[in-house]
Amino acid sequence: MRALNILIWHVHGSWMGAFTAGPHRYWLPVVPGRPEGRKRPAWPATVREVTPAQARETPLDAVIFQRPAEMELAREYLGDRRAGADVPALYVEHNAPQGRINEMRHVLADRDDVEIVHVTHFNALFWDTGATATRVIEHGVADPGALYSGELERCAVVINEAERRARVTGTDLLPRFERIAPLDRYGIGTPRDLPQPELHAAIARCRLYLHPFRWTSLGLALLEAMACGMPVVGLATTEAPYAVPSAAGVLSNRPDVLEGAVRRLLRDPAEAASMGRAGREHVLRHYALQRFLGDWDAALAARTGAGVRPPGAGPVPSRI
Repeated sequence: MRALNILIWHVHGSWMGAFTAGPHRYWLPVVPGRPEGRKRPAWPATVREVTPAQARETPLDAVIFQRPAEMELAREYLGDRRAGADVPALYVEHNAPQGRINEMRHVLADRDDVEIVHVTHFNALFWDTGATATRVIEHGVADPGALYSGELERCAVVINEAERRARVTGTDLLPRFERIAPLDRYGIGTPRDLPQPELHAAIARCRLYLHPFRWTSLGLALLEAMACGMPVVGLATTEAPYAVPSAAGVLSNRPDVLEGAVRRLLRDPAEAASMGRAGREHVLRHYALQRFLGDWDAALAARTGAGVRPPGAGPVPSRI
């Protein structure tokens, strides 16, 4: 398909890194002197920051929202154009719903001017979106390489803002694992808040990856750890049982079972390595970056009417 001009806010670093690996032009809204969202150290050449005045002069093919507040912010960036009417709109739902089952109604339920894109089948099942068009585009991760050595008899865990997110991310469970194994914590809010390549290299030296998350959609750090070749021990909640096949780790909702798995893998590096290989194979097959980008191209083509490039037309330009 032809390269599109897409207005999108920067919210989730790893997801955004995968999304902007595509062939389109990505316009990131900023207010002069006040960036919107978290900045990434080095964007590809296809990513440009755009002020409200610049955005109003930019021909846009689509706008992608990730937070409800962005739909109001878009008025300033689109000018006379309306999201969902003059500019096709999609909304990426990154989060698992909160609250009682009967009250898990999406803020964009029963809309005909936007399509909701869920990042997991679990999210699609649990959110009540009414008559709004929906689809699932599962995560995609770039291959970091088979980095796993498992040389350190330690567990690695990556949790952003662990104290604030508390029970959601299973932060309260970490002390019980620390009683049986050394635990290296990484992520925003820790002294080990590392750039992605350094993070991958660091965690891959640990014997296993711990995933104590109770109620999140599906952490990309988990998939990245598996792509490095790490075995997983974690809770069998939300999308995790699907993302981590039985050959790739031990998932359970019984802490004693998980503690036993940690002890066993620390004693048995051969079993840990075997699980890690199975996990890496699964991620590279199911969460491949090219599959992710292809799914997004299909969603964008359906929403915008952009055609698929004919055979022999050559690659889509990757630079502005």
